[in-house]
Amino acid sequence: MTRDIFASLGGIAFALLLAPFLRSIINRTKARISGRRGAPLLQPYFSLARLLRKGAVYSSTTTWIFRAGPVAGLVTVFGAICLLPFGGGPALFRFEGDFLLLTYLLAVGRFFTILAALDTGSSFEGMGANREAFFSALSEPTLLLGLAGLGAVTGSLSLTDIYGRIGASVFLEANMPALIFILAAFMIVFLSENARIPVDDPTTHLELTMIHEAMILDHCGIDLAFIEFAGALKLWTLGLLITGLIFPVRFGVFWLDSLVSLFSLATLAVCIGIVESSMARLKMGRVPQLLSIAFVMSTLWIMWVVK
Repeated sequence: MTRDIFASLGGIAFALLLAPFLRSIINRTKARISGRRGAPLLQPYFSLARLLRKGAVYSSTTTWIFRAGPVAGLVTVFGAICLLPFGGGPALFRFEGDFLLLTYLLAVGRFFTILAALDTGSSFEGMGANREAFFSALSEPTLLLGLAGLGAVTGSLSLTDIYGRIGASVFLEANMPALIFILAAFMIVFLSENARIPVDDPTTHLELTMIHEAMILDHCGIDLAFIEFAGALKLWTLGLLITGLIFPVRFGVFWLDSLVSLFSLATLAVCIGIVESSMARLKMGRVPQLLSIAFVMSTLWIMWVVK
């Protein structure tokens, strides 16, 4: 029991310390491909430290909802991390059906972010909130059905047991096509939920193309630090759902399994950097089509699992 708690707390500690570093890997990969040196690898940490030292400014038109948005977003994604296994160890909190709670926690965090954007009374932020709500209505069912498919394949409803039972033998069985479709759906959800190309561009400043960035324009200081850190933790959380399928390697030793998990997350970050360097952002009208394809792929596991 003590060993499991140590492994669980170790996974959370890795997330809190190294989640911003994934963004550094993505940015450095994009810089290298474009022939630039790029920002320092510790730049996300410097940015967070700078924001934490600044005070927050609030408009007289906003209410407590605007102040609660960043805090709620950070708390919910931290709760989601506590439900995910890391390095072959169990999650800090695990029970049957915990994948439902993980999905709802991410949804609640987005809900408060949307409310905070609407609370400003800005039509610009309202436009971004509207787009975020529309796209999330397509991505959230995809994530939920994909996790349900993994539960059906492995015969478990707990994330710890689901990813603990996924191995090379599972991919060699008749359920391999189902896992491939779920993995492809998760990749699209990963790009959408983290505001990455081709769904969104985290570096854009064009009014007609901004989605996530449009919702947080009025946040500054410590509130913006909470939002940025929550975004890094969300990148880590959804990345673990993918790397747990791509690298189902278990040695039975926590530090070895942790190295595998860290290497797989770093590899995923490099792949995201390559994707963003090789393609442009989709037109706004094409994004629902992409998310609809992901939703269909997340349901195809029924053909192999349900007899």
